[in-house]
Amino acid sequence: MTIYSQISSNKRKSIFLVVIVLVFVIGVVALYSYSRYQDFSLAILAAILAIPSSLIGYYTGDKIALAANRAQAVTKEEAPELTRIIENLAITAGVPTPKIYIIQSPAMNAFATGRDPEHASIAVTTGLLHALEQSELEGVLAHELSHVKNYDIRFSTLVAIFVGFIVILSDLVGRSMFFGGGRRSRDNNQSNALIAIISIVLLLISPIIAQIIQLAISRQREYLADSSGALLTRYPEGLARALEKIAHSSPLETASNATAHLFIANPFGSPPARGGVRGGGSSFSGLLSTHPPLEERIKRLREI
Repeated sequence: MTIYSQISSNKRKSIFLVVIVLVFVIGVVALYSYSRYQDFSLAILAAILAIPSSLIGYYTGDKIALAANRAQAVTKEEAPELTRIIENLAITAGVPTPKIYIIQSPAMNAFATGRDPEHASIAVTTGLLHALEQSELEGVLAHELSHVKNYDIRFSTLVAIFVGFIVILSDLVGRSMFFGGGRRSRDNNQSNALIAIISIVLLLISPIIAQIIQLAISRQREYLADSSGALLTRYPEGLARALEKIAHSSPLETASNATAHLFIANPFGSPPARGGVRGGGSSFSGLLSTHPPLEERIKRLREI
């Protein structure tokens, strides 16, 4: 598979996952709302409640992510080599130079954030800067700039909002089940009992499914950024070697579930897989991971 075909394939899969799950969940909740109240009030109410929080997350999510990981902005004078590499890669990628941040941590990791290339930021740990050679660092930064160029940073924000929307819908379904009998409650108890069972199942599994979908999309975007980064540097081996070193990194102290999907590798660390490379694990643990196995990413890079 060529770089271009892999990029196109990952984009199609990501969009397909979002559309299918969004249509399914909203459709089920709308059906429940109509069956119980003969209208679509629950879906409308959920959308109204989701708008303010979504706008806040969309416009300030990058600042929250940077602050949560204690990232500090640096100037060209403070980090001349890092700035030079990012500026050169940004010119090659055809995007504005992102703001540059450094996280004081021995862990080896990096992430990009922002709602679009004009408002993007890249943060790297001091551990990454000290451990990687120039070609390896270029591979990591090209990966992060690819997230910027491919609008992954916006896509990740929209997916997070989408997951929150599903949680709100499920919560409203659960609350409506316990508060307010609906217009048919006195006329058809059997039907209401069936709807109640469906509501409980929906309430329990929708956020879980949404979270799994979010993680699956995050993994697909990592493969895409690996391919795009390799295309940007024309040297896939640089990123492959960087990932081999990152695989043995210590966990990042500031890592949280809210921002874990942003990083180039799982900031919590992972147990060793076959061959001694961490980041592998079982197929079940991979399903619940924010990142694809590092050994698989390295393999794909070396097959390009």
